[in-house]
Parts: sequence; C-alpha cells; structure tokens
Amino acid sequence: MKPAYSILKLSVICGLITGSSLMLTTAHAANPLSTIAEQSGFKKTGRYEEVEKLCLSFQKNYPKEVRCMEFGRTPENRPMLALLVTRSGLFTPAQLVEKQLPVTLIQGGIHAGEIDGKDAGFLAIRDILENKAASHALDKQALLFVPVFNIDGHERFGAWNRPNQRGPEEMGWRTTAQNFNLNRDYVKADSPEMQAMLKLINTWDPLAIIDLHVTNGAKFEPDISIQVEPVNSGDALLREAGKTLRDNVIADLAKQGSLPHAFYMSFVQEDDPMSGFADSVPPPRFSSGYPVLRNRFGMLVETHSWKEYATRVLITRNTIISVLEQISGYGEQWLKAAKAADQRAMQLAGQALPLTYRTTEKAREIDFRGYAYTRSMSDISGALMTRYDESKPQIWKVKLRDEIVTDAQVILPKGGYLIPAAYSKAVAEKLQQHGILFRTIHADLSAVTTEQFMTSTAALQAKSFEGRQAMKLQGKWQSQQQSLRKGALFIPIAQPKARLLAGLFEPQAPDALVNWGWFNGAFERKEYMEAYVAEDVAREQMASDPQLKATFEKKIAADPEFAKSPFARLDFFAQRHSSWDQRYQVYPVLRLDFVPK
Repeated sequence: MKPAYSILKLSVICGLITGSSLMLTTAHAANPLSTIAEQSGFKKTGRYEEVEKLCLSFQKNYPKEVRCMEFGRTPENRPMLALLVTRSGLFTPAQLVEKQLPVTLIQGGIHAGEIDGKDAGFLAIRDILENKAASHALDKQALLFVPVFNIDGHERFGAWNRPNQRGPEEMGWRTTAQNFNLNRDYVKADSPEMQAMLKLINTWDPLAIIDLHVTNGAKFEPDISIQVEPVNSGDALLREAGKTLRDNVIADLAKQGSLPHAFYMSFVQEDDPMSGFADSVPPPRFSSGYPVLRNRFGMLVETHSWKEYATRVLITRNTIISVLEQISGYGEQWLKAAKAADQRAMQLAGQALPLTYRTTEKAREIDFRGYAYTRSMSDISGALMTRYDESKPQIWKVKLRDEIVTDAQVILPKGGYLIPAAYSKAVAEKLQQHGILFRTIHADLSAVTTEQFMTSTAALQAKSFEGRQAMKLQGKWQSQQQSLRKGALFIPIAQPKARLLAGLFEPQAPDALVNWGWFNGAFERKEYMEAYVAEDVAREQMASDPQLKATFEKKIAADPEFAKSPFARLDFFAQRHSSWDQRYQVYPVLRLDFVPK
C-alpha cells in the first residue's frame, strides 16, 4: 500500500573530505533517517520507495522542522515529493513573505542517473537537524528539498545507465517516461513534471534554485564546478550578489579539500584537453538559466563523474551546507535585492534588453590539474582518442575563455504583447504556468496600431528535439494596423517577469515559444494555385503591369535557381494575386506601444 502522506497541498496554500569513501557506522545503520547509500558504504542508492519513506520519517522525527509535501504526479502516477525544512516555525508561503524570509529550492535527480543530490540532501538535512553542521542555517530561511525531480526516470533502474560514471552500482535514467530531458523544459514546460515544478516555484517563489548534477567528460583532478546566474546576465545590480554566492561557495569547498571551478569543465573541442575551456551563459531552457529571467538566483552544481560515489555525495553535501549558510547570512539582503530587481523589471518598457550572450575569443592561460595522457588513432573507431593515466597527475596549461558579452538584444514594446483570440487559450495556459500576468480583452479592437513580426525566413529543424519540430525565424518588427476580435490576450510588459515574458515571445530569444515549434501551423502553406491557372494569371499581371514584368525578367536573369524552377516562377505571380494567403508565415503575436482598455 502507498504511504498516507501528511501533505501541504499547493491548491490549498497558493565536514571535511577524508578520503574516497565515508565510514559506515553502527549509528548510521540503526538511524531511521540513514540512507541505503550510507548503509551500503556508498555502493548503492535506494529506489524511490526509500524517498517516500524518508520524507515521512523526517517529518515524524522532526515535526517542528519538517513537512513532507506532494506537489504533483508523474506520467506513471508516482508522487512528486518535497521536504519543507525550516527552524523558523513558518510553513506557508504567506507566513514567509510576511516575515520576509527567503526560500531555497534544492533539487536532485533532474537527470536521474546523476543521483548524488538525493543522498547528499538527506545527509545534509539530517546533519543540520542533529546540530552536526550549520545548525542555525535554517533559522531564517525555508529549504524546499526535492530529492528526485525525474522520478519515473529514477525508477528505470539499472547498472551502466551512466557508463562514464563511477557508482553507484545501479542508478536511474536521464530522461522521463515520456523521454523528456527536464533540463531542457523550463520554458516550454511540455512535461507534467515541469508543470508541477513551475507551480511549486510560483507558490513558494524561491530566492535561489540549486540544481544538483554529475558532469560527463574527461579525467582530471577537479571534482566540482559551481556556476551561478545572475553573474554574466540578468539584472545588472543583482549580479554582484550572484557572484558573492558563487565565490563564497567555491571558497568553502576549497577549504574542505575540494578543487572547485566556476566554469563547466567540458573541453571546447571534445576529447582534446589542449582546446581548453569556455564559460557561457545558459539559455532559460536550463535550470540555471531560467531563474535569472525571474530575477532570482540559479546555481548549477556539477560533481565529476569519475570520482567515487562516496566522494561525490560528500562534496554535494558540503555544497548544500555552504549554500544554506550563505543564504542564512545574506538572505535578507539578497531577498531585498531581488525584490528591487522586480521593480526595475517593471520599468523595462521601451528599453533595450539582451536576449542572448556570447563568449568572446579573448582567453587567458590557467593551470589545470589533469593527468598525463596520450592521443593516438584507434583501430576501433578510426578516430584520434585520448587515454588518461590517473596514476600520474599533471598540470595542464590551457586556455580559458571567460569574457561574456551581450549578443542579440531587442527594444521592448512600451505596452506589451497581444495574442489573437484564436491562440489565446493555449497561450493563457502557458502564461499561467509561468506566473505571468495577463488579461483578456473583452471588446473588438478596430484599426489599432501594432507591431507585427515580418518573417523573411522560417527554417524548420530537420529532426525533432525534445518532442518538438523547432523553428528559427528571421525578420523584424514593423508597424501594422490590425483589427482583432474580442477574446485576445494582453500581456503587459510592466511586470516583474518582463524578462521572462520577452523570452517567451521575442523570436530572437533562444527559447521563445515560436522557436520551440509552438506556432508552426502559421508557417504551413495550405492553399495553392494550380499551374495552368497561374500561367493565365501571370500573363494577365504582366500585361497590366509592365513594371512587374520587368521585375520578373530581371529576377530570371539574376537568379539561376529561380530561373530553372517552374514552381518558383509561377509562385512569383501567385504571391501577387488577391487569392494569396495574407496570414501565411505571419507570427501570431503582436506588440503594442500602448496599454489597451
């Protein structure tokens, strides 16, 4: 039978690293809050049933500090659980807002094979509650701990699900039961799991979202990377706080014997150590790129897959403790800074807003602690392969590119965005998932001046990605007069989530809904003119319009591809006929420079 949860329903409340392993003690084995990982000497990790039991056990053993919450159901109908842990005595969002206490959301198992965070989180919470570490860290904040985000993937259990990872003996799978990679789904939010997570985020408004991973990659000595935004992106005045959070956690880990870095340790060219590293800004499809559009902190934690499981769990535990200590110390100040960033976001109307960032070619040389290696041609793959000798530590002198600058940017509308009634239901659902403010226009709009995105090219991606046929638009916004039926949606730019709003609807934004294939139907041609009809139409048009005839002949002379394509030649005239579909390739999102009544 399923355990009966004592649940806060969302609908109701809108140490030192001492070696490669941790010592198993009798106390651990006897402790009802110990994990299978500890009991096995960190050879194994438990199934999701253990999470269900531990969630209730922590609540039972610490009723004044812990609540076990179900915040959703997976496609395979498993409960999505979170532990709410605080020593403040405040257990609702309203109480925390009233007392101006921050919430920290820490999640494990978004990629369920990378499961360090689940076992480390339980260990960290137990150490805090038993006053063995950071005993006051939860006095002035609330921790939301999601042990496993991708639960169905977690239960796709097996050995070698992560062949480039040392332990545990068995682990979960990267993607969900519907084959979604949740760490690509934060903006489009197609998966039921992400929709539940966004509801959790909207309800509790965490100051920081900490996502716990295990990286892939080469063999080297550094054991963890810590990346935070805003540091290179987002609200300019909030970046200093993001940098403090990142640097202080890195400093704490270094004191405890780790070798942390502030960049993702993946080579610029795969399998080539001398190609060096490049830092970057994650797009909002990722856990660390999404919160910055909400003026909150996002942290990506990546332990190194070639370290033993016990070592990785302990380092992740140390990271969790450090994060909680930082937010305990700076939380009041940072929460005020985040709220101030919300107010600044409400003033972005008509202003320039960066949508993407790029890493320049500027590089600096760093000493990086790797291992001796050789590179030789493989008789298996036929490719040049790198082989490492872990018995021979070696300092690599490599290039790090970490200068990040604004790339694409846009001037935001002065009023907001307008969604025609035909698309309003689906778009309204997506806006609600992200907690974005909007309203329905209850009267027809006649001859209003709007901006419409005039598409020059609309390129479909050849293969589906994350369940969608992605599209890339090129073009520009141009002034147009429009009449719209009542039922259209108006989304004001003057709101705290203005950055997220632009990220949803500006075609240049990397994860705009249109780029995820949300509006592909608008770019499908549905009506054609038969060739024999187009022949007659073409002759009539040229006879009545000598300038059109000259333009056609000039295009034939200048464009060989056009000249040899009967379809393109006839389509030239079809596009100039009154039967041409004026809605074809029209992006069904408008911009307004005023606020409609």
